[in-house]
Amino acid sequence: MQRYDRLREILRLDPDKDFLAIYRLTATYEFPWDMTRALELALFRTYAVPSIGRLLAETAEFTGRPQKRYDDTSLLLDAVVEHGFESDTARTAIRRVNQMHRAYDITNEDMRYVLCTFVVIPARWLDAYGWRPLTHHERRAAANYYAELGRHMGIKDIPGSFEEFEETLRTYEEAHLGWDEGGRKVAESTLALMASWYPAPLAPATRALVLSLLDEPLLSAFRFESPPPPVKRLFRGALKLRGRAIRLLPPRKAPHYARQNPEIKGYPHGYDVGELGTFPVPGSGGCPVPHPRRPAEAEAQPPA
Repeated sequence: MQRYDRLREILRLDPDKDFLAIYRLTATYEFPWDMTRALELALFRTYAVPSIGRLLAETAEFTGRPQKRYDDTSLLLDAVVEHGFESDTARTAIRRVNQMHRAYDITNEDMRYVLCTFVVIPARWLDAYGWRPLTHHERRAAANYYAELGRHMGIKDIPGSFEEFEETLRTYEEAHLGWDEGGRKVAESTLALMASWYPAPLAPATRALVLSLLDEPLLSAFRFESPPPPVKRLFRGALKLRGRAIRLLPPRKAPHYARQNPEIKGYPHGYDVGELGTFPVPGSGGCPVPHPRRPAEAEAQPPA
């Protein structure tokens, strides 16, 4: 197989009917590392919306046990990509996500905004740092994939195209990005988590790298000091060089799913999708209706 053969396979598929197949090929064969990094950056954008950042700080999931929250979020989303919407595993994963979200007073607009980040931010990342940009075909498939996920999550007024996702994200950020102490705490906790994945002496460089990738509206919302321009150019230039180097390598022969990422640390012996996430306690800020935990609802997954 040659470097662009898989893209030709993607272009033969229908982005309106085969969006899952296209998204899976794009995310697990063409750009698995880039998708992970892009979705990590998407997290920071959500923290900069005060209503979202404040809620995440109040739950203490991203500040008290950030590795577990990172792992569980990645694995629940990954289950749908790997197994498809109609599988028992994906249905269990979506049910877990919905149970957690229903425990809190989250507006439809905030939910829709988070969905927009999943569509738009990976495309922006790949335009800047990928070994090739996403095609219009792939953007359309990604929009359809996340629209389907949004429908399974009960989100209303979902954008109907990539361009509409992009416009919805832009207008929502113009109206809502801003300072909140809770959002800053969650962002700091996530920066510390990312630094913990590497040797301690690299922690300052890891922080500088992430801050170099945040745009000015985000830096302003968090009140982070912008790295010096030479530092930004260094890190962004290194990522662009990586993309050019990847273009020269043979294509991936097997899919790489998020559960295989080295950043997933919490489940060395495997996990059960039905046990991922949180189970809010009634009367303590969570859902007032008891939801007893059921036995495992899906097959055990292999070690991450």
